[in-house]
Amino acid sequence: MNVTENYTNMFHFNLTMFVKIGSFRYPAFVLCLLMFAFIVSANIIILLVISQERTLHEPMYMFIALLSVNALYGSTGFFPRFLMDLLSDTHLISRPACFTQIYIIYTYGSYEMTILSIMAFDRYVAVCEPLHYHNKMTRKKVCILSAFAWIMPAFSVATCLYLTVRLPLCGNKILKVFCAGWNVAKLSCVSTLISNIVGLLYVVIVVFLPLIYVLYTYCRIIIVCSKKSSEFKSKVFQTCLPHTVSFVTFSLAGFCDIALNRIDVEKLNRYFAVILSLEIVLIPPVLNPLLYGLTLPEIRKHIFRMLPWLKKHKLEQKMTYHT
Repeated sequence: MNVTENYTNMFHFNLTMFVKIGSFRYPAFVLCLLMFAFIVSANIIILLVISQERTLHEPMYMFIALLSVNALYGSTGFFPRFLMDLLSDTHLISRPACFTQIYIIYTYGSYEMTILSIMAFDRYVAVCEPLHYHNKMTRKKVCILSAFAWIMPAFSVATCLYLTVRLPLCGNKILKVFCAGWNVAKLSCVSTLISNIVGLLYVVIVVFLPLIYVLYTYCRIIIVCSKKSSEFKSKVFQTCLPHTVSFVTFSLAGFCDIALNRIDVEKLNRYFAVILSLEIVLIPPVLNPLLYGLTLPEIRKHIFRMLPWLKKHKLEQKMTYHT
């Protein structure tokens, strides 16, 4: 059996970036565990508030709920394995587990982008065509857009992953703290031209087209706002700001992850490289519930009503004020 066959038939990948973390892995474990707990609890609270309050059964809030579902999906698919690897002395991951992780992380990222694009469309119709909003954003339309946001990325990622799985590999070392499609493809013994072309099409469809569309919608929104009153601008700013911050943050995190796959990570500071690679799975799930939960008055009001300790605190404030 030759070298190529030996590597091709290997059942494990080695995540070599963990070796470079050293003693930093212990405080990193505590921090990431706390972040995971916050992500789960904060996004569940957002989902409970939106599902229980009938006044929030509007398209904008339903799309926010989708973001929370996606945050839970991506986080639960990433953190348990990552936390175990942080404390482990060996960082081998089986081929099935590696490809499953790739699918979860890539679909999570794709879902985020498509949901944010649909939210941009919702804001565009609400601001630029307010009289037609309820006719265009019907319950049926919301369901169709939501289904598209989930189905299209699922098939796109599955196609790219299928081509990667079929590649014969001449190595098993992945310079990362989690599995990534491009890192696996670089281990191939044969040409990856077809995989590269399909991957490029995937990036164009899932990343660049939504990016262009969101920029277009916000240009139109800015043009409309320039002709309206200050009160109108303030209201639009309040509803569009969380989405804008979410989109910019996720786009920057995605750009960092794509860039890391194309450069020599060995030349970067090891801690800096790890932090950059983790941005896409850490920052959006933490930031989104804070943005939408604290910035949007309707959600914030119901969150305060839901949490008992907040009720008690507000009651104590009122009693102090009256005395």
